[in-house]
Amino acid sequence: MALYIPELVAPGGSLEKLKMAILYGADAVYIAGENFGLRTAADNFSKDEILRGIEFAHCRSKKIYVVINAFLHDKELGELESFIEFLSQVKVDAVVVSDFGVISYIKKISNLNIHLSTQNTCLNSYAASLCKEIGINRIVLGREVSMEEAKIIKDQTGLEMEMFIHGSMCMSYSGNCLISNYVFNRDSNRGGCKHSCRFLYQIDGRRDYFYSSKDLMGFEFLLKICHAKIDALKIEGRMKTPHYLATVVKAYRAGLDSLKEKNEMDWSQIGELNKIQTRDYFGGNLMTKATEESVFSKGKIDKAEDIAGVVLEAKKGEHLLIQVKSAFEKFDHLEFLPFRGESIMLEVLHMMDASGQPIDAGKTGSVVKLPYNPNIESGNIVRIKRKK
Repeated sequence: MALYIPELVAPGGSLEKLKMAILYGADAVYIAGENFGLRTAADNFSKDEILRGIEFAHCRSKKIYVVINAFLHDKELGELESFIEFLSQVKVDAVVVSDFGVISYIKKISNLNIHLSTQNTCLNSYAASLCKEIGINRIVLGREVSMEEAKIIKDQTGLEMEMFIHGSMCMSYSGNCLISNYVFNRDSNRGGCKHSCRFLYQIDGRRDYFYSSKDLMGFEFLLKICHAKIDALKIEGRMKTPHYLATVVKAYRAGLDSLKEKNEMDWSQIGELNKIQTRDYFGGNLMTKATEESVFSKGKIDKAEDIAGVVLEAKKGEHLLIQVKSAFEKFDHLEFLPFRGESIMLEVLHMMDASGQPIDAGKTGSVVKLPYNPNIESGNIVRIKRKK
C-alpha cells in the first residue's frame, strides 16, 4: 500500500526565494503582503510581486498561501478589505490567519480558503472543531502538539493538519511572547518581535541563554508522519538565506520522494541539513515533549558552508553565468546544488568576467562566467569549498 505523502510547504521571504523554493521541490509556498503579517523585517511582497509569484507557482501546479497572521484592530479591517478582494481576484490558494475576528471578516467578504495560523495556538480537537464550524479548511498546529496528537485531532475533525517540520523554535507558546513588547515596545503579535529570547541574560549571578531554543529538525520522523497521514509539513524561515532555503527544501523533498518511490528513508539528507548555518537540532515536540535539553546555550551559531553564488544563466554549449555572493578564486572547488539529485563538484580552472576577459577571482557582487556544464541549471545555488 502506497504511503500518504504530505504536502511540503516552504517559506517565501521574497520573490527570488519563492521561485527557489518551488524549483527545489516545495509543493506550496507561504508569503506575506506588505501589511498584516508577523515578519515586518522580511522582504514582503507588493501586489505585483504576489501576482508574479502566483503565476510562477500555478504554471508549475504549485500553491501560494498568503499569511495574514497579525492581530488587527477595527481601524485596520477597512484596509484589509481591498487586499482580500485582490487576493480573490488573483486566485491565491489560501490565506493563513490568526485572529478569529479577521477570519469572520474574510468569510463575510470572500470565498477564500482559510488556514488557521500556528499563532492561534490550536492544540486540541475541541478547538479544531470550533475552527471547522466557522469555515476553516486547515489547521497549522501549535508547535507544542505531537505527531500522535495531530493524528487524533485530524481523525476527530476531518480537517487538514499542517505541522512544523524544520526551523527556528519559539520559547513561548506558539509565538505568544511579550518580552519584546516589555523591553523594546515592539509587539511580537503584530510583526515587531525583537527575538529577545536569543539574548544573553543573567539570573542569580549566572549568565546564559536561558530562553533560546535549539532548532527543530524532524527529518528522522518522516516515515511516522506519513503513516499518521499528516497533510502538510511546514518549513520555518521567511527571513532565512536562499542557501538555507534551497538546502532544506531539497533535503525534505528528497526524503519524501524516497519514501514515495522506494518506501524507505534517504538518511543521506541529514548530512545536507548540517551544511547550513543553524543552531543545534532537536526533535521539538513531534515525538516527546521538549525538556530543558532543548535550550541552546551556545548563543553563537556555528559557521557552516559558504554560498558562493547563484547561477543566473546556463547557456548551452557556452557558459555558466554566476552572480557572486561570496568571493572565490581560481582553483577553488565549487559545489553546485541541482534541483534534484547529487551535488556537482567543479574546480575553477577557467573564469572570465561578464565581458569575457580572463580573471583569477570573482569578487562579491560581481558576475562571472564559468565553462558550461549540461547538468547545471539557471537558479542553482553554488557553495564554495575553501582551500585548507
